[in-house]
Amino acid sequence: MADGSLTGSGLEAAAMAPERTGWAVEQEPASLEKGLFQDEDSCSDCSYRDKPADCKASEVQEFTAEFLEKVLEPSGWRAVWHTNVFKVLVEVTDVDFAALKAVVRLAEPYLCDSQVSTFTMECMKELLDLKEHRLPLQELWVVFNDSGVFDQTALAIEHVRFFYQNIWRSWDEEEEDEYDYFVRCVEPRLRLHYDILEDRVPSGLIVDYRNLLSQCEESYRKFLNLRSSLSNCNSDSEQENISMVEGLKLYSEMEQLKQKLKLIENPLLRYVFGYQKNSNIQAKGVRPSGQKITHVVSSTMMAGLLRSLLTDRLCPEPGEEEREIQFHSDPLSAINACFEGDTVIVCPGHYVVHGTFSIADSIELEGYGLPDDIVIEKRGKGDTFVDCTGADIKISGIKFVQHDAVEGILIVHRGKTTLENCVLQCETTGVTVRTSAEFLMKNSDLYGAKGAGIEIYPGSRCTLSDNGIHHCKEGILIKDFLDEHYDIPKISMVNNIIHNNEGYGVVLVKPTIFSDLQENAEDGTEENKALKIQTSGEPDVAERVDLEELIQCATGKMELYARTDPSEQVEGNCEIVNELIAASTQKGQIKKKRLSELGITQADDNLMSQEMFVGIVGNQFKWNGKGSFGTFLF
Repeated sequence: MADGSLTGSGLEAAAMAPERTGWAVEQEPASLEKGLFQDEDSCSDCSYRDKPADCKASEVQEFTAEFLEKVLEPSGWRAVWHTNVFKVLVEVTDVDFAALKAVVRLAEPYLCDSQVSTFTMECMKELLDLKEHRLPLQELWVVFNDSGVFDQTALAIEHVRFFYQNIWRSWDEEEEDEYDYFVRCVEPRLRLHYDILEDRVPSGLIVDYRNLLSQCEESYRKFLNLRSSLSNCNSDSEQENISMVEGLKLYSEMEQLKQKLKLIENPLLRYVFGYQKNSNIQAKGVRPSGQKITHVVSSTMMAGLLRSLLTDRLCPEPGEEEREIQFHSDPLSAINACFEGDTVIVCPGHYVVHGTFSIADSIELEGYGLPDDIVIEKRGKGDTFVDCTGADIKISGIKFVQHDAVEGILIVHRGKTTLENCVLQCETTGVTVRTSAEFLMKNSDLYGAKGAGIEIYPGSRCTLSDNGIHHCKEGILIKDFLDEHYDIPKISMVNNIIHNNEGYGVVLVKPTIFSDLQENAEDGTEENKALKIQTSGEPDVAERVDLEELIQCATGKMELYARTDPSEQVEGNCEIVNELIAASTQKGQIKKKRLSELGITQADDNLMSQEMFVGIVGNQFKWNGKGSFGTFLF
């Protein structure tokens, strides 16, 4: 080994692939917590029962140093110094715990694996001299030793590396230095990390989060450079005034980015606010030939089935044009072959698909038979099952079964989607109706969602008629959290049965400011006063409590609808309508107040004419765990 490069030795296998070693693995959340932030024993000869379970952001390095002092061997172990350019074997002679650095020297014999062939031993010695032979512990991977003496050392360094790579943010010490860093920052980031690993977060949201992190890091770097330059400037110079303005802009930009990061990191808020995915599905439009095609889906086409199809669906009515017919063995290929105005007829059978139904054109997707006989089951990882962006999409007579999805079973991004006589067996969220989208659901059954059965966003229109929504986390979640630039959703609910949901039948999400306005209006009941007190705590405290603690019953008087007393059903329906009208009124008050502050006057809107679009009658709410209607104030 004259050139000092690594060859196929046992040492290379152990030292040069540190990520693959037995103890160099990412620990479960509980393990990391015990290692760095909890007051439990992490090894047989160390006790942390005298150590508090949390600390300030400014104390994190000191806290970590104290932890390492108890478990790290101070010298005598070998490690791989691992960078993006090279890997080199070093020997640790001392540890500077306060600085989280190790004092090292090159190990003998000299072993190095470099992407640059000119990286000689002399170059490496010069580099170590420049660094005063002190290397960050995060850049060291402990070499395996059969004695097991250095196992705790390796595990402790892995904990520290994991923390600084995945949890710590360079701006954390700039935040409020309160004594709750673990609860406020570590815990939600740790949960997000493992939610991502376990495919619980939409892929698009992961990309957004990482982009936000990069943007925030870049803004923070610019901010630090600007602050450093200001400290060296003449306080009366014009350049300093310009730099001060730039600094304020950077600070404001950073704060906005940090708030967006916190929204994604907090599992409760991530669920409540949802991920507004921008669908990039492009509509094909009308087929170049101008012809419309009927696509028939059947795994096996029998003569009797074909004869029935010809009689019932495929033969044109008098005066209608002849249509081309195409046959497919699976529904996904049929959907992908569609242009504007096409029809897809799915014959009885159980179809398993592994992709997403991306419907961007106005088409009809219908089952030929009863929904329970026409089952489309989605398997494999993926964000959504059915993505709708077409202007007028109609789906009928099909049972959709969802597995292993991160997002809902059906998302209406824009346009109008009608769902009739369908069954939706959900696994995450059921149906999501985005802002400006329109959704009509008739005579259908939806169940099994771990989130809400239906999520309705501001500015959308949703008509629900004669449906069953049951055995979900929440029945319907109405999101009214955006500012006055968005109208409340227009909702019509007629003769639906919403039952056996874990939480409420219907939940309205709205800002706490609405509750404050309501206090100044006409509602002075003790129940609402208690509600305002419960939801007016500090933001970081509100983020920590469970969803069940944040969602409060709007009146405190609603009971489980185990009976079918018509008066109780009317009360439940009126409660929803009153809350929607109140939200619209309060939103209008905010808008007018802001216009007034700007010296702008505006004619009074006819509120009730806006609410004419909302019809909520004849619905039954039965056996929902927390009652018929609740509100989530944030």
